[in-house]
Formats: sequence, C-alpha cells, structure tokens
Amino acid sequence: MEKIWLKHYPKGVPPEINVDEYASIREVFEESVAKYASRPAFSCMGKSLTFSELDTLSAAFDAWLQGMGCKPGARVALMMPNILQYPVCLFGALRAGCTVVNVNPLYTARELEHQLNDSGAEVLVCLENFASVFAQVRGKTKVRQTVLTSVGELLSFKGLLVDFVLRRVKKVVPAFSIPGAIRLSDALAEGPARIDEPLGGAGSKVRQPSRSIGHCTEPSRARQGGSRDKDARDVEEVAAHARLSLPAGSAVGKMRADL
Repeated sequence: MEKIWLKHYPKGVPPEINVDEYASIREVFEESVAKYASRPAFSCMGKSLTFSELDTLSAAFDAWLQGMGCKPGARVALMMPNILQYPVCLFGALRAGCTVVNVNPLYTARELEHQLNDSGAEVLVCLENFASVFAQVRGKTKVRQTVLTSVGELLSFKGLLVDFVLRRVKKVVPAFSIPGAIRLSDALAEGPARIDEPLGGAGSKVRQPSRSIGHCTEPSRARQGGSRDKDARDVEEVAAHARLSLPAGSAVGKMRADL
C-alpha cells in the first residue's frame, strides 16, 4: 500500500521511528531535560520551570518517594489541576518506577474514596483547596502519606500573594485536618538526603536517580563526590524559593487552611 500521507509530513519528521530506541518514558524524559536544560518546560501564572529545574525537582521527589518505601509499581495519586507542581510530581513518580493515578480535583468524597481504594494508592499529592474532601474519607483508604501543596507554592514571591488571596479573600480553601501530612516543598527538600538511605529492610537502599547517556541509563555520577553535594544544594535552593509562599508552621501535620 502506498503511504500517501508521508508527503504531508513536516520537514524533519521521519517516516518511521525506532520503537526500540528507548526502553521507557523515563529515558525519553531524562534525555530531554539534559538536551533542553536551559529552555522553559512549563509555565503557569507567569512563572516558568526550565527543563533543568524540572529535572532537579522531579529527581528530588523521586528520591523522597523511594525513601518513603514506595516500590516500583506503587500507586501515587495526584489530585491537582494544571499547576507547576503537577509535572514535578508526575515525572518524579515515573522516575521512581511508580504508577501515577490521576484524580479529578472536583470529585466528591464518595467518588474520591472509590478511586483511591480501587487504584490502591499509597501516596496522595493534593492541592490544599481540595484537602477537606480527602479528610472526610482518609480513614477509609489505604493512603499512608499525604503531601499537600498550594497554588502559589512554586510561584516564588508571587505565590505569597496568590495564596493569601485564595485563602483569606476568596476563601476557597476550606479548613481541614490531616494528621501526618507534609508540604511538597518539605518533601522536595528531604529528597537529596534520602539518597542511599536505608528503607528499613536489611541492605535496602534508595535507588540512585539515573541520567541518560546516549540511549542507556546508569547511576548518576552527580551523586558521587562533590557533585553530589551540588545536586543537594540545587534542590534546597529551589525548595527554599518554594517555601517563601508557605505560612509559618505549614509543615505541621495537623493544619488549618486559614493560617
């Protein structure tokens, strides 16, 4: 059969691709963030994350998940709209070998309970605007760790104003109490410290994040020697910017959204 559609392909688009070129989406991602490091990857409300920043933050979330004992295949639920935190957590979960469970932020408590139990989610990353819904069914699910974020958490200084307006002016963040919950920025800051940290089992350690070399992956040399310290500082610097948008005491397990 003549492939008449090929003549309509834009210049530079090959007629066929090598499906064996990459072993996983993770390899595609890690090659892309290295190739386009300085370019914007995602933008939201006037703030952009470069591919390099996305690499750093997602690697930190990857390490944090592994440090929490999430094994390959573990379900990580993401309950948030299109904000910068979403790709960070999405790619971080994929790099850790976890399965991402996308949750509709507009679910009712009954619907949320069903999806979390049906998927077997162990970790939930939730925008604080919807945390009160999860709080209603938390005890009926298998979620063992909740990570909370706000719309402005990765917007740097602008995030302070955004979160203030949402919490105090528009009042779209209902009060909630989720014991043991932590902020995403705290999880990202903890990530580097969890590299090579025992998970509890004898001889079990966090797998080192890998970086693509050609079409293969190997443990990152950035995790060795002085470069390893630099990676940790990079994550801490980005996480520090994120914390500027958080109210004092926001990392406390039991929290009120009107802080």
